Amino acid sequence: MKSTRRTFIKKSSLLIGTGLIGNPFIAYPSSSKNYTVGEIMDLFIAQVPNAPFPKTVDTLKTGSKDQTVTGIVTSMFATLTVIRKAIELKANFIIAHETTFYSHLDETEWLENDKVYQFKRKLLDEHGIAVWRNHDYVHSLAIDGVQAGVVKELGWESFYKQNAVLNLPETTLGDLITHIKTKMNVPALRYVGDLSQKTSKILLMPGAAGGRRQMEMIIKEKPDVLICGESPEWETPEYVRNANEMGEKLGLIVIGHSASEEGGSEYMAEWIKENVSGMPVFHLPSGNSLSVK
Repeated sequence: MKSTRRTFIKKSSLLIGTGLIGNPFIAYPSSSKNYTVGEIMDLFIAQVPNAPFPKTVDTLKTGSKDQTVTGIVTSMFATLTVIRKAIELKANFIIAHETTFYSHLDETEWLENDKVYQFKRKLLDEHGIAVWRNHDYVHSLAIDGVQAGVVKELGWESFYKQNAVLNLPETTLGDLITHIKTKMNVPALRYVGDLSQKTSKILLMPGAAGGRRQMEMIIKEKPDVLICGESPEWETPEYVRNANEMGEKLGLIVIGHSASEEGGSEYMAEWIKENVSGMPVFHLPSGNSLSVK
């Protein structure tokens, strides 16, 4: 826990210094109007092709669409640490990319008597914080907002063709891993393949697209390396291991779900700055729930 907190504080400080996160000590200009939670949600959804979707997990988890927004925090997860920081920043709207209550649909009936759920819910309700999950919509932009944010985080914008394939200058699998660790500030990555393998064609699939989808994309695009957030060990990692065992040069880098998509929450913060005039906005990396020893 201490290590995770140090990493959180370190990365937040770095982002403040580079302007990727709003600095709470900078005075924001007054907004030209008062925005409600629902108005900001609708403003973003309006730019998504074929939206609003009839079925989506992108619902308001706490709070009301009618409440006036005092400030916005973006993050992968609305962790207790992120919620407490939002309270300090007087931000009453958290836009999270992933679930708030531990399941894809955020179903809470089974948790009603659980002390962890009760504590988190009470903290959000007592401070009037609205939490909106923006997952399906940000992924469904004409250019996937999460992927675009991750590409920017990795410094690969000049190689990005608005799809999952990037053609980088030739490097090795080992050097590619080092680059990702440095840019994403992660202590360790899991991989399959030969670290000395030459690589240029990258298949970038942040998050958890699913093993079959990952393998279908490998078969279609024939990359040197697949970079993903996570994958069941019996699916894509086994496929890539078998490919190497038969003599193919194929690498796999597994970043971890949270770190692999945090750039998407940075993208969301930048979108708010550009489209919601004068709104205080802060990107707070939620970090990985799992530590590495």
